[in-house]
Amino acid sequence: MTVDTNSRPRREQAWTPSSAGVDAQRLPDMADLMARLHFAPGDGRIWLDDQRMQLIHTSAMGVLRRELIEGLGIERARGLLTRMGYNSGSHDAHLARKLRPNAPLHDMFVVGPQLHALEGIVLVEPVSMEIDIERGHYRGEFIWRGSSEAEEHVRTYGISAEPVCWSQIGYASGYTSVFVGRPILFREVECRAMGHAHCRIVGKPVEAWEDAEVDASFLQAEQFTRGLSATSRQPVGEAPNAETAAMFADGDIVGVSTGFNAVCHMLRCVADTNATVLFLGESGVGKEVFARTLHRISARADKVFIAVNCAAIPETLIESELFGVERGAYTGATSAREGRFERAHGGTLFLDEIGTLSLTSQGKLLRALQEGEIERVGDSHTRKVDVRVVAATNLDLRAEVRAGRFREDLYFRLNVFPIKVPPLRERREDIPVLMNHFLQKFTRRHRRDVTGFTARAIDALLSYELPGNIRELENMIERGVILARPGGAIDVSHLFTAGERWDSPTWGLSRDGRVATSGRLDDIDENLAGSLGNPLKTITDRIERLMSGQGLADSGSLDEIEAELENTLLQHAIEKAKGNLSAAARLLGITRARLVYRLNQRGLGGSL
Repeated sequence: MTVDTNSRPRREQAWTPSSAGVDAQRLPDMADLMARLHFAPGDGRIWLDDQRMQLIHTSAMGVLRRELIEGLGIERARGLLTRMGYNSGSHDAHLARKLRPNAPLHDMFVVGPQLHALEGIVLVEPVSMEIDIERGHYRGEFIWRGSSEAEEHVRTYGISAEPVCWSQIGYASGYTSVFVGRPILFREVECRAMGHAHCRIVGKPVEAWEDAEVDASFLQAEQFTRGLSATSRQPVGEAPNAETAAMFADGDIVGVSTGFNAVCHMLRCVADTNATVLFLGESGVGKEVFARTLHRISARADKVFIAVNCAAIPETLIESELFGVERGAYTGATSAREGRFERAHGGTLFLDEIGTLSLTSQGKLLRALQEGEIERVGDSHTRKVDVRVVAATNLDLRAEVRAGRFREDLYFRLNVFPIKVPPLRERREDIPVLMNHFLQKFTRRHRRDVTGFTARAIDALLSYELPGNIRELENMIERGVILARPGGAIDVSHLFTAGERWDSPTWGLSRDGRVATSGRLDDIDENLAGSLGNPLKTITDRIERLMSGQGLADSGSLDEIEAELENTLLQHAIEKAKGNLSAAARLLGITRARLVYRLNQRGLGGSL
């Protein structure tokens, strides 16, 4: 069944097209998509909504494909093209929810397939699709006709023994994962390049595939990540294991975005060295998680990893904590003890929030880094230590140096191999992966039976800026798992309970006097205000009188203004759609059934 989002979260159990061809019964009119495509030859730009696009010869893509295969090998080339497609699909999923926010679920979903056709990549024919967003269930089967990727592969290499539509599979996986709010993996079960009549793909949640590891591995830039994370959910009632003890367990860094993969590439490059690494980035982006991963894949993996939060240690104790203390060095020092440098001997020392150290402490740390030796408080001789130092900060250390709060010589000593970890708002492709990861983690930890997320919750999390990054997302989902009813899904009210604000459609007056809501009436032609003429001008004048405090007594009640505004918009939309109620409903951002109901309620149905 389908439930309108204005009242309750939508859930569509299944949709199976009844006809064999692509027609209006199966795919809605794509006029709303074509209206978002703009050519600006004077500026040398093409835009699809707010995304810049470009036309590329398929032969050029074929050349790129051949160069990648012959230069990197077929496995690495496939991974690169799959991840490229995933990135493209995830961006289009945001556009789908923006363009058809109140459309039936399958009409909203097929924006992706329609964009594939509009962009000249492939013609997509839906075979069957089952979506239950609240329970995280998805199964889709589609036919691809005229795949440009398959054609180019055949032109270069001839008939293939395996499916070759790698970037298109990545697109389908990325688009559906972001749309559903859960990692979805597509597999090409037939391919035109193998001699089949057409390409056929099947998509399911990662954990629903019995052998997902090989296909999912192509979305992992490095093998030490978990990519989409295919970990199966632990049954409710079982005791939580050690995996749930931290934001991520060792080996459980997950992500598929370009920013995430770039950090992983940097880790792989520096892992087998002893170079000092400096992680930069906002609070909560996972700097310590990456630091632990760096240690795990380094030659020091069998040695100890010691983490120190410099901001949590008082200034009077920082020296003894880092370098150790001898017995009798000060009142209360009843025994000698090692500092963090000595304890980390042979391994890795992680100094978090290093920008908070005082200038005095910075000077002592600098000597330890330069000489590779430390001196305990109250001791008379130095000790050699073999430690790899990894530091992290959310401050701009260059700015701190200019302000005189951080030593320039220490900055250059630490800044041997800087790695910038981007904030989560710049890698939104990772949000559905992290949502699923944390959902599994906290349902196990708290022994709760929570099925997934509502469509509203997915929209909210994808549009929320997440200033606290991964740590905030983790906290919100843990909160949602606790508050959601057993056997139910996490909704917006379970997530946003601490005053967080996210982008949501709001009504208001535009510069030309139109009453509009973001993503809905703004999609109507730019000449709407002029074509409506005096009726809308009269309505906006009345609203201005109300907002200025003059009241509405002279020009009718608020209910009358509301009715007149709705009548005007309904009539104009129908006129613009030339009497096609389905097209008019799409202009207004509502379903056809709701449009008919409103027309009958207003007494306008008989005039059609």
